[in-house]
Amino acid sequence: MTGQNAEPKTTAGHQSLGLLSLAALGVVYGDIGTSPLYVMKTVFDPIHGLAVNEENVIGIISLIFWALMIVVSLKYITLILRADINGEGGIMALLSLASSSVENRPHLRNTLFLIGAFGAALFYGDGVITPAISVLSAVEGLEVATPLLKPYVLPATLTILIALFLIQQRGTGGIGAMFGPITLVWFSTLGLAGLANIGDAPQILAALNPSHAFAFCLNNGWLAFVAFGAVVLAITGGEALYADMGHFGAKPIRLAWYVCVLPALTLNYLGQGALLLSNPLAISNPFYLLFPAWALYPAVGLATVATVIASQAVISGVFSVTKQAVQLGFLPRMQIKHTSDRKIGQIYIPFVNWTLLAAVVMAVLGFGSSSSLASAYGLAVTGTMVIETLLTFFVLRYAWSYPWILCVVATGFFLTIDTIFFAATTLKLAQGGWFPLAIGVVIFTVMFTWRRGRQILVAHLRSEAIPLQPFLESLIANPPARVAGTSVFLTADPNGVPHALLHNLAHNQVLHERVVFLTVVYMETPRVPANQRIAVKPLINDCYQITVRYGFKDQPNLPYALEMCEPYGLVFEPLKTSYFLSRDIVVPSPGAGMALWRERLFATMARNASSAAEYFKLPANRVLELGARVEI
Repeated sequence: MTGQNAEPKTTAGHQSLGLLSLAALGVVYGDIGTSPLYVMKTVFDPIHGLAVNEENVIGIISLIFWALMIVVSLKYITLILRADINGEGGIMALLSLASSSVENRPHLRNTLFLIGAFGAALFYGDGVITPAISVLSAVEGLEVATPLLKPYVLPATLTILIALFLIQQRGTGGIGAMFGPITLVWFSTLGLAGLANIGDAPQILAALNPSHAFAFCLNNGWLAFVAFGAVVLAITGGEALYADMGHFGAKPIRLAWYVCVLPALTLNYLGQGALLLSNPLAISNPFYLLFPAWALYPAVGLATVATVIASQAVISGVFSVTKQAVQLGFLPRMQIKHTSDRKIGQIYIPFVNWTLLAAVVMAVLGFGSSSSLASAYGLAVTGTMVIETLLTFFVLRYAWSYPWILCVVATGFFLTIDTIFFAATTLKLAQGGWFPLAIGVVIFTVMFTWRRGRQILVAHLRSEAIPLQPFLESLIANPPARVAGTSVFLTADPNGVPHALLHNLAHNQVLHERVVFLTVVYMETPRVPANQRIAVKPLINDCYQITVRYGFKDQPNLPYALEMCEPYGLVFEPLKTSYFLSRDIVVPSPGAGMALWRERLFATMARNASSAAEYFKLPANRVLELGARVEI
């Protein structure tokens, strides 16, 4: 994007495959790349009762390797990366693809919206836990260097996290260019550190044989099921590669995975396994004990930087999902700042940033260690994975028209694995799993209260609206005074008379020489092509109806959209165009609709929603806002 009014352009195609793959390392794989910091320590946590012996270590490493192969390589890399809309991915794109494929089945469509929105809500829980556990696990390396530094672990973690959230408002474009190279160094370090230790116990290579994973499950029964709840931490972040597909394209993401990420993770987990076989006491922190004493402090520093990068990717993801949810009608308008004129994906949402920081600080102080936070981690991620697999079935069956039996077998296989992981993480519900789940439930409640409230409000306004065409015809019979310029009335109902127009006529008793009724429609697609952005319909008496379409990843900019009306003979001069907005003051009332507490919540959100003028980039000195009380 070269300027404020430019249309978005896809980065893929403008850079080489190698550069895009390098960039993808820093954004897509930061989360999964920091998992080796805490996975093995969590699996063999004494609270789980799993002994550190050869059979168990080889079995766990085998489970981790095949989880990476099946869930990440097969499910996401091979299958789900194909489910894109114009190159865009993520749960919102998958939801859009699945719901549009069952458009003629309204009940099923609404159910899919419900499921998909809950998956998006769970992402917020992940957005809290990931920065907390990643940075805390990295800084805990100081304890390995010397126990004297243990009292400084929490303060140092909080300082890093607070600094990370403080810089969001300034944008991360400047340092973002370094994310890829730094993460490449991190993955290289992971691979080399693991490789250096495999020679101490080469029998760990047997873990590449899946029979050891099966044997571990058969021999350990319930303990193996409990271990699944920790093994899943090795694949957290795997879902991010689909969410970020629109930034880099599928090919760079696949290349980065097979050439760099998968080999590095495999070598590191094998190295940790070999270390435990040769020294079971290293379970206190098997990641940092891979390094010789002289390399420990550099390793802590590099790990801290890597976890900050991983946290940045998650924070940016939360901003992106929030923006998409706003434009799909699941959340009220919020103040969204664009921190770069050149890169469309770099946005900053103040309310979300500070709320997220507060939740992350509470998580760090409340849980106190990465081991405790690991109990809270995984539930939100596995829940999202289950939902994405369910949505994939409808894409395969109804959007791509694959045979029924193939769809059931393919998604059933992945759903079985996802469900096992999800069930295992529910065992941690009392130990902390409730925390991200509670965040997800709260966000989901807010989402559907807003969505349902908007439906009730729009239905109420439409029931009382005056039909537009007869109203305009009546103005011809008794025309008011016409004044120079253009008035643009924003309205959600293109067939009804906007309240702002009625108020303007009642108070000012004038009508502009040209009147435009403007309706913004958000499509269930990431982006709307420029040639489909607007539709113009001439009405009578020099009045026009204009529809502006946006996708859920587009940047709304109504003045720029109106410039595109010139081929239709409509020229909007900025100093002669006035924008009229209606602001409905919602008054909760007992009766039909929602529960009273939900109506009050909706009214509060409506009252605190950011200004439509700011959201749509309208010039502040050309906007008139008129309010009306509406009971729901």
